[in-house]
Amino acid sequence: MQQPHPAHRPGPVSARPPEATGRILVVDDDPTVAEIVTGYLVRAGHLVDRAADGPAALARAGDHWPDLVVLDLMLPGMDGLEVCARLRERGPVPVIMLTARGDEDDRVLGLEVGADDYVTKPFSPRELVLRVESVLRRTRPAPAAVPAPAPLAAAGLAVDPAARRATKNGTELALTLREFDLLAFLLRHPGRAFGREELMREVWGWDFGDLSTVTVHVRRLRGKVEDDPANPRLIRTVWGVGYRFEPVGSSEAEDGSGSGGPARGAGADGAAGPAAREEG
Repeated sequence: MQQPHPAHRPGPVSARPPEATGRILVVDDDPTVAEIVTGYLVRAGHLVDRAADGPAALARAGDHWPDLVVLDLMLPGMDGLEVCARLRERGPVPVIMLTARGDEDDRVLGLEVGADDYVTKPFSPRELVLRVESVLRRTRPAPAAVPAPAPLAAAGLAVDPAARRATKNGTELALTLREFDLLAFLLRHPGRAFGREELMREVWGWDFGDLSTVTVHVRRLRGKVEDDPANPRLIRTVWGVGYRFEPVGSSEAEDGSGSGGPARGAGADGAAGPAAREEG
């Protein structure tokens, strides 16, 4: 396995900086990768727990529930997909998946089971830390001096950003971190079309990243808020642009997006390819 940095001696199972700002669980069977990731996260001010396989990761999470999990996809025995799914059964926790695989289907599958993002090996540890901190900023409550965002409501959907609670017709929705943020953002801007690059920047807080991340999250969100996800009426595809939240859920849209998927294999941004095939 290609490493992000020269090898070092394995470090402790957990590490604590003088003042920890978040508890991170790093799960990787490669001790060099785990040590490097741990070192960068500790220097950034985080408390880090480590595990080398799935059962150990679940045990560590049971002892001390993490604020975020950095999870390797390729683990012995129980792979990262199963670990992610089991964590999701216990409660909401952001997950950033590490993968050495080049097949986009594997990365998309990680997003489908609830991972908030993935980083492909070999990776920059500094980039990983930036992504971790971006996720943590969005999960923490706003300081008391900052007014809480106002609740949002449209088309039977209600979102309370302060409580991080979303409902549809009074029934609570089980949304991941990014699904919640994406829904709240769209409800704040009804009728406006956004490209995937813009959504990546505004919702994820990144100026870089694989745009299929946005595509998969839109599809997952549709599956939870639409009456008929195959024919979305609320989150519409705008050909050649991206997506638009239509609060009235009209039966026909000017962009012809009622079918819920790009025509002739084109993606939301008009480009053909694997990410485009994920839309619909």
